[in-house]
Amino acid sequence: MSGSIPFYQKHHRHYDRGYRSKETESKMSQYQSSSRYSAGSSTSATSWSRGLKVSPYSGLEESRLSPLPKRAKPTYLAVDKENQIIGYVVPIFRGSQEFATGFSDTEGARVRNMARRDLFTSGLEMERSEQISRKEAMRESADRISLNKRIHEHEEHFKRMNEDSLMHAPEFVIKPRSHTVWEKQCVRLHCTVSGWPDPRVVWYKNNVAIEPLANPGKYKLESRYSVHSLEINRCDFDDTAQYRVSAMNSKGELSAFASVVVKRFKGEIDESLPAPRHGPVSEYGITFQTHIVDKFGVSFGREGETMSLGCTVVIYPALHRYQPEVQWYKDDVLLCPSKWYQMHWSGDRATLTLTHMNKEDEGLYTLRVTTKSGYETYSSYVFVRDADAEVEGAPGAPLDVRCLDANKDYIIVTWKQPAVDGGNSILGYFVDRCEVGTTHWIQCNDTPVKFARFPVTGLVEGRSYVFRVRAVNKSGMSHPSRVSDPVAAMDPADRARMRGTSAPWTGQIIVTEEEPAEGIVPGRPLEPQVTEATKNYVVLSWKPPGEKGLEGVMYYVEKCVSGTDSWQRVNTEIPVKSPRFALFDLAEGKSYSFRVRCCNSAGVGEPSDPTEATTVGDKLDIPSAPGKVVPTRNTDTSVVVSWEASHDAKELIGYYIEGSIVGSNVWEPCNNKPVHATRFICHGLVTGETYVFRVRAVNAAGLSQFSQESEPVEVKAAIASPTPPYGITVLECVRDSMVLAWKQPTFIGGADITGYFVDYREVIDGVPGKWHEANIRAVSERAYRVSDLMENRKYQFQVRAANMAGVGIPSLPSDTFLCEEWTIAVPGPPHDLQVREVRNDSLVLIWKPPVYQGRDLVNGFYIDFKEADAPEEAWRGVNNKAEEKAYLKIKNLKEGEAYVFRVRAQNKAGVGKTSDVTEPVPAVTKPGTKEIVVDVDDDGMISLNFECCDLTPDSKFVWSKNYEEITADSRLAVETKGNKSRAVFNAPGEEDIGIYSCLVTHTDGASSSFNLSEEELKRLLEVSHNHKFPIIPLKSELAVELLEKGRVRFWLQAEKISADGKVDYVFNDNVISQGEKYKMNFDKNSGVIEMIMESLTPADEGTFTFQLKDGKATNQSSLVLIGDVFKELQKESEFQRKEWFRKQGPHFIEYLSYEVTPECCVVLKCKVGNMKKETSALWYKDGREIKADEHLGFTEGVLKLEIAQISKKDSGVYEVVLKDDRGKDTSTLNLTDQGFKELMNEVFSFIANSSTPLKITSTDEGIRLYTFVNFYNDLLQVTWHYKDSAIAFSDRIKSCVVGEQLWLQITEPTEKDMGKYAIEFNDGKGGLRRTVELSGQAFDDAFAEFKRLKAAAIAERGRARVAGGLPDVVTIQEGKALNLTCNISGDPVPEVTWLKNDREITSDDHCILKFESGKFASFTITAVNTSDTGKYSILVKNKYGTESGDFTVSVFIPEEAGGKKK
Repeated sequence: MSGSIPFYQKHHRHYDRGYRSKETESKMSQYQSSSRYSAGSSTSATSWSRGLKVSPYSGLEESRLSPLPKRAKPTYLAVDKENQIIGYVVPIFRGSQEFATGFSDTEGARVRNMARRDLFTSGLEMERSEQISRKEAMRESADRISLNKRIHEHEEHFKRMNEDSLMHAPEFVIKPRSHTVWEKQCVRLHCTVSGWPDPRVVWYKNNVAIEPLANPGKYKLESRYSVHSLEINRCDFDDTAQYRVSAMNSKGELSAFASVVVKRFKGEIDESLPAPRHGPVSEYGITFQTHIVDKFGVSFGREGETMSLGCTVVIYPALHRYQPEVQWYKDDVLLCPSKWYQMHWSGDRATLTLTHMNKEDEGLYTLRVTTKSGYETYSSYVFVRDADAEVEGAPGAPLDVRCLDANKDYIIVTWKQPAVDGGNSILGYFVDRCEVGTTHWIQCNDTPVKFARFPVTGLVEGRSYVFRVRAVNKSGMSHPSRVSDPVAAMDPADRARMRGTSAPWTGQIIVTEEEPAEGIVPGRPLEPQVTEATKNYVVLSWKPPGEKGLEGVMYYVEKCVSGTDSWQRVNTEIPVKSPRFALFDLAEGKSYSFRVRCCNSAGVGEPSDPTEATTVGDKLDIPSAPGKVVPTRNTDTSVVVSWEASHDAKELIGYYIEGSIVGSNVWEPCNNKPVHATRFICHGLVTGETYVFRVRAVNAAGLSQFSQESEPVEVKAAIASPTPPYGITVLECVRDSMVLAWKQPTFIGGADITGYFVDYREVIDGVPGKWHEANIRAVSERAYRVSDLMENRKYQFQVRAANMAGVGIPSLPSDTFLCEEWTIAVPGPPHDLQVREVRNDSLVLIWKPPVYQGRDLVNGFYIDFKEADAPEEAWRGVNNKAEEKAYLKIKNLKEGEAYVFRVRAQNKAGVGKTSDVTEPVPAVTKPGTKEIVVDVDDDGMISLNFECCDLTPDSKFVWSKNYEEITADSRLAVETKGNKSRAVFNAPGEEDIGIYSCLVTHTDGASSSFNLSEEELKRLLEVSHNHKFPIIPLKSELAVELLEKGRVRFWLQAEKISADGKVDYVFNDNVISQGEKYKMNFDKNSGVIEMIMESLTPADEGTFTFQLKDGKATNQSSLVLIGDVFKELQKESEFQRKEWFRKQGPHFIEYLSYEVTPECCVVLKCKVGNMKKETSALWYKDGREIKADEHLGFTEGVLKLEIAQISKKDSGVYEVVLKDDRGKDTSTLNLTDQGFKELMNEVFSFIANSSTPLKITSTDEGIRLYTFVNFYNDLLQVTWHYKDSAIAFSDRIKSCVVGEQLWLQITEPTEKDMGKYAIEFNDGKGGLRRTVELSGQAFDDAFAEFKRLKAAAIAERGRARVAGGLPDVVTIQEGKALNLTCNISGDPVPEVTWLKNDREITSDDHCILKFESGKFASFTITAVNTSDTGKYSILVKNKYGTESGDFTVSVFIPEEAGGKKK
């Protein structure tokens, strides 16, 4: 039974530990389920044993685990070190007998020996059989050891492999297939995908990603073991589509397609299905129209930048769930998403983003949009300029780095030379390598190589590398190129085997030897030859020896100089593993022959045949210079350059084109990526400039010489015949003729249209006849009457436009028109609608009246407009009243909105047909738009000036009045120079009133207008008169001012005056001149004219005039000084004169004044100047000198006198006198009466401002309102207010000042006293008022506090007291009488108690106690004795309190006293 178990259920490592890849697991599951692999096939498989590449865990592991020796179980799959299946292993059979029987040599011998043992039973035969069996077992053991060795080498090989070399792009092993199903059935699409790393798989329907969560139950996605499926549940018509499955990993992306068509039984409708929707529900049966708009143009970028290319795609009809296939191409190569390219499709806009531009990205980019009805494409070129060099003069970076020949020993790297060499020839190139997964770059060559191909050696077998190249000239190094794609250092056969799939029925078949032949020296290599030779290296290749099964064959390469027989081994240390080798360090110009030897562990074989002699040097020559270069006009920014190809050029990469403006001698590259064709469009040129071009060819050997320079060519648009006109309509129809109108072609071919040709043909029963010419000579208008027609016949028309390049193709045939006379009363449609002067909020619409007037003449027009995308119902009128003129300025448009317009004509019968609708016009002011400017020159000529920035060589300025072109007009002269045009009025008058407009042809509608109204004409005529008879403009008229010392200055200033300007000074009509009295000055740079007089006398009263003249320009200005004006000026002059003399000695800069400080001190101060030590400053009050001990001060030129607490006694006249030998000055300050009052008011203001907010407090008498001030003055007037009325003081309400506290006392307050109280400080200006609200809670709190304090006061007043009269100690002689009396107060009358030694005593004969009148208490002892000695107290008490008085009585005996004295 064990023989029937499939191979993958044995004890293999990849089975026990789970499948190492989903791909292998998927294939194994399919293999297990297949009926082909039954027990029979497994049994037959056990017969093959030798020469197979097996897993190290197949037979050898089982032999270790089993107690009995077992033979190795064979396998038929080639595996790697991780048991990944990489293909079949097919043994080569030695003979037909083995092939027929299926037995190996050992097995066959065993069968024969067993047969002999059965036939011959003798001991001798048995012994011989045992000896043979023993030998065969030993041989099997040797075979197993050899196989184990090979497996070990195989593992070691893959340990050196880099995982990156195993990576490969996704591949579809099984692609999904298309299905046709019935409605409500389920369909399943599945595919099998391989790739490493495991690809990410996404399903799309019509290029829209399928999201199962967005349609629950509709779609089911599964991915198991590299088998991916999409299940669509209950299909309906909407599921008919093209489905795409996309697999993507880090190495690339691949897609596969399948279609699903859902059918329905005829006449069978399932009521459970939703009702059919109106309109199209899928794309089938519909013809799509695709339009690509908003296109990207020719684009220019720079290395390292990011660029986005985008187009808007309009598909009609628009189905909600239908998406087209959008693809991008570069130079006709399909682009896939990568780190360099990112694609985005938003549903109506396709975008391609170049994330990091390099010169490799230069080329023709094409957008292709595919629908079921066809496809549309759009292409444009992208140019990539070099990034700025890090070192000035360094060359541009090389480009297109690729790896051509990759094997174990070397990789050949190629690249393309840059177009820019930095002004110095390129010395060579350096190649850098970087191992994948690291960031460390290593330079591969020590000296620069000129040949654009280089073999890189010194690589680690199996590792993956990327490469880059740098160019160098004598100025420095270029930027590095874009890195190449990763490539592994391994032979192509190994690489192919590593990329083979693991499924047995799809894997790569690898043919191997049955057994390695050990101990055999390999034979001679075959067919050695030189495949590539340059002056830097030689590449040699050969074929391995013909023998099979040789063990570990490697190679030695030997060289020999031609003409000698001395062979020298090149790779003496390490033999070569692959049959290719690159040799360096060969002498340039010498000839060499080469041969190869094989080697293995058994020894070195015989050499191969030598190659033919090869001379070291570049076999590839630099191409010759291209031939004649011919430039041709293309557009206004591009030129088509063509040239003759280089002769006998080998391995040509392409051509570089350079251009230069004639005379500049500066050459700029037109392309940075070589082009293969001999024709190229050079974009980005300057319009109107003249260029010359040159071309050079490039191959791996280098750049050719430049071709000869081309003929100069001016950059301007090429002339072509115009495109067809369109929009043919009928304007009038009579019995035998029809008037046609049409619209101008969208492209006029770069030259003015010279005329139109009209053809017509008759249509009989819907069948058109032959075309006939309607006019032989071209008509210039876009309307023409076609005559000689037949009444009641039908006709079609076509129109062709012509220019100097020729006649264009005809338009599409018009609609079929019936030739019958119009009899309608209303007019026909206006025609030839044109839009001019488009701005953000306005435009001008002009038209031509209808040809057919109707029964009456046309008397007006109505204009309609709507948004371009609005429905027909959105048409609305611009004017409510018919417009008589054939033009109208339409205002109040919305910026950025596109509009369409139409016009209707009106006569007495009514409003006629509408004109054709204009093309959509966006209300946008184009950049650079200029307006007509009115100018009046120095000669008084009035002109209209218009400038156009977008002028083309063929553009013309067309001036119109009231939108009718001005031809030969004696009233207006037109002058055009460059991009400016000037219309000059010869003799402007009322006839010139109107709207003047200017249109520039061959531009994007550049136009402007100017309304010359009657008022504007009057203004311009006035300005013109001023220019003809100019007046010198004045910045200021003649004025007078006083200078120092009372001098008088007359002056004026002209805006501009030349060096030839003159001035006449006139007084009372008499010219005055420079002299002692008058000093004149004329500064022509500033235009200031002045005359200075030392003083004024009564004789100087009159009129002063300055008369100016500058060429023909004149002006004058006068100043009248008479009467009071003159007297005031004279008086002020005299005063200033005196002031000047005063200031020659000590004087007051600032006269005496006062200042009130925040402390309410008054400081008298004055500022003095021109002081010296001898100058005295004396203070006086009322004529009495103020002594120095008073508060005088002098600091920093300021004299001060401080009055600390001002009062009425400080009123008076204060005076300061400055005096020394130079003179005397006096300053007086009157502080009496009004002066003192004003001073005090300022003091009062400071006091008022220092007051605190009015507060409330309570006393035992009532409520008190109070405020504090920093300083109080007895002269301060304060008014108390109650409810905004002054309070009349009484005994109950009174005010008082205590220190700095001002208060108002309300005695015995009641609720009537509640309200708003205020104190007002009078400072003579507006005063200051402080208020407080005595009501509510504030009043309640104050009143309660008053009651409390009042009760406390009453208690204090009525409390029992001992007022006085008792001594502290009484010393008395025994026998004497003691009488003490004290005052007692209290209400009610207190109770009196006497105490002796704290014990109450009562009145008796010895001690008499009395309390009389409730006020006097007496203590009498009639005759004291020693027992009366002690401490006595009187205690008074009533309901308000208790108080006591203490005294001590000391009684002495006289004898004792005398004895003591002795």
